[in-house]
Amino acid sequence: MTTVIRNLDWAVTWNAHAERHEYARGIDIAFDAAGLIHVGKDYAGPAATTIDGSDRLALPGLINIHTHPTSEPLRKGVTDETLSPGFWHSSLYEFLTTIGNDPEGMRAAVQVAMGELMLSGVTTVVDLSVPFDGWLDILADSGLRACIAPMFRDARWLTRNGHSLEYEWDHAAGRKAFDAAARLIERAQQHPSGRLTGMVTPSQIDTCSAELLRDAHDLAKERNLPFQVHAAQSMTEFQEMQRRHGMTPIQWMHSVGALDERSIVGHGIFLDHHPWVHWPTRKDIGLLADSGATVAHCPTVFAKRGINLRTFGDYRRAGVNMGIGTDTYPHNFIEEMRNAVYIARAAAGRLDDTFASDVFDAATIGGAKALRRDDIGRLATGAQSDLVLVDVQDRSMRPLYDPLRSLVFAAGERPITDVFVGGEAIVRNRVCQTIDLEAATEALQEAQKRAAALVPERDWKGRTMSQLAPLSFPMAAR
Repeated sequence: MTTVIRNLDWAVTWNAHAERHEYARGIDIAFDAAGLIHVGKDYAGPAATTIDGSDRLALPGLINIHTHPTSEPLRKGVTDETLSPGFWHSSLYEFLTTIGNDPEGMRAAVQVAMGELMLSGVTTVVDLSVPFDGWLDILADSGLRACIAPMFRDARWLTRNGHSLEYEWDHAAGRKAFDAAARLIERAQQHPSGRLTGMVTPSQIDTCSAELLRDAHDLAKERNLPFQVHAAQSMTEFQEMQRRHGMTPIQWMHSVGALDERSIVGHGIFLDHHPWVHWPTRKDIGLLADSGATVAHCPTVFAKRGINLRTFGDYRRAGVNMGIGTDTYPHNFIEEMRNAVYIARAAAGRLDDTFASDVFDAATIGGAKALRRDDIGRLATGAQSDLVLVDVQDRSMRPLYDPLRSLVFAAGERPITDVFVGGEAIVRNRVCQTIDLEAATEALQEAQKRAAALVPERDWKGRTMSQLAPLSFPMAAR
């Protein structure tokens, strides 16, 4: 069953010879479940469905290489302004486990996150989660291409005073979780949907032993899978790795043989050139580039804490492959791309550090490279039929001169009308076809209430949710 979009006003197509995206106008795109059949002028083949593209922009489906959908939607409105001065205002150590989700809430959170992502043009997502019952089916039912990244580790974090971090090590539990993750990845690859894949994901560089990290990386090589670990994500982690090993997190990752072209570094902010660390070497960015590793850049979550990459443009110019992720709410991928540009320019103090085309590359071909795929993130004959349609007549896009700039800097997700994965519409006329977002959001609201009641039991100081995260304004007296 072939669908053809005729006479597209604009399209971002892939020039394989030049290895770059290009604008095209007045073209047709034909596709079926197997892939893109035609990208160019005057499609003359059969078509079961025809779509008028005269007021549309066609984009390749966007690729999100780092997200935590089971937990982050639950924290909306809570952790945006929570103070944690003892940990350089990272929210990881005091609040990550304080506001926890339950199984029912996890299901709702994943559905809300997936719905937000598809409405903002995402067709492929990497889900870094602790496995739970029904996880694979929820992802498959969303209609997205999902790469599961079941996390495992040897140690857990805890703080007893809000400024010093302790690690409780349990190597047997880490090994058990690693083995379970390997089995789950195999199940995902055999899922009848055909849209699930897997990634080997030790949780954090500081919570995994060298042995677990090496074995995980070896498994990724053996099965030809991508590999991802959170590293260089906080000052606390940087100092802990220096205390243990006398080297930066990236240098230690390299020293144990876990840094190569299949490796994705979650965040990769605190490299040895970052001004906060005052480190004597300048090796890290070169190690990333020379190894072929990818940095999963998630600007919004760190900007909330006053932290930024130094800089997106510098990493790209050094030759580091960059991808984009949504590490926090909202799961709005266009907003994440916009923030990546603005924060890079502010950190660099120059407009030409990063352009919209740079983050679009990261959101498409950069993500595809990280996932070791050459059939997604591009509109080209033979690629997967994952594409996004944007209404260029929408008020948010007009006046129209450069559609990518209008989308990223002004319109956001508002003019996205249709999203296709494997030829199937998962968004049609701005409405999710596979998820009841209203019901999922209501269930998530109830989950947040349940989580709030448990905060005093989880917090090291016994504080309530309202003490950890006071409202923006006091309540009026009755």
